[in-house]
Amino acid sequence: MPDVNTPLLTRITQGSLDEDYEHVASRRAQETGDRSPRRPHWTAAIVVAAFGTLVAVAAVQNSQRSGVEDASRASLIESINDKRSDLAELQRKLVRLRELNVGLQDELDAVTTAAAAAESRNVRLAAQAGYGTVTGPGVRITVDDAPNGEAVRDEDLARLVNGLWRAGAEAISINGKRLTARSAIRNSGVAINVNGIPLSPPYVVTAIGNNKTLQADLLETTTGLEFQTGANALGFPVTMENVDQVTLPAARPQKPRFAETGTAEQNATQRPKETTQ
Repeated sequence: MPDVNTPLLTRITQGSLDEDYEHVASRRAQETGDRSPRRPHWTAAIVVAAFGTLVAVAAVQNSQRSGVEDASRASLIESINDKRSDLAELQRKLVRLRELNVGLQDELDAVTTAAAAAESRNVRLAAQAGYGTVTGPGVRITVDDAPNGEAVRDEDLARLVNGLWRAGAEAISINGKRLTARSAIRNSGVAINVNGIPLSPPYVVTAIGNNKTLQADLLETTTGLEFQTGANALGFPVTMENVDQVTLPAARPQKPRFAETGTAEQNATQRPKETTQ
């Protein structure tokens, strides 16, 4: 079986030459053996014409296949060039996205830093205003009703609390109720209300501050001295002790009823204008 990978022109040429060699050898054998007369010249002409036709057909087929291969190669090159252009555009897009990502990362870092600072400031302000839990050293002062029946009143606790504020206390609670700028100490019958919650004696006033000086500074304030004088006169049992570490809970947030954020001018511009008829 002939090799299918061998070009048609090569196969035809090789086959034709082999047949010609066989034909010539056969004629020479006949001439030397029996000296028979030669075949007419037109037979050779037909063979040569047929051979030429086959060679021409093979040449045409090779030319057509060469044209197809050239067309396929040109198409492949064009496709490669298109892919290279697409790749270059994707690389440029990747560079732009990387630059955008760097810019966004810088913005995120700045926002994260600002958020951390705002959170820290919020925690600090909440602790100062009484709406954040705080821990630190301080003093614990316990006041109880007098054995003779004289009861501690709201003004007695108010003098003690005001004296602690002036002595440098940073946070104060009464019976675990944290005091804020809006806290009120009021009598309601026989009970004392703090932040609207009734309390019963003994009253434990806890203050965070410098426990080495807070007790002495309390008695140097006007209200602190008034409290101590009144307690001694009415017979209230009072004990004071320093504590190395105490935790005061956060006060329950209260929504302002009248206060609005911003200045009066800013709030005025935000309110809808009244229409006149």
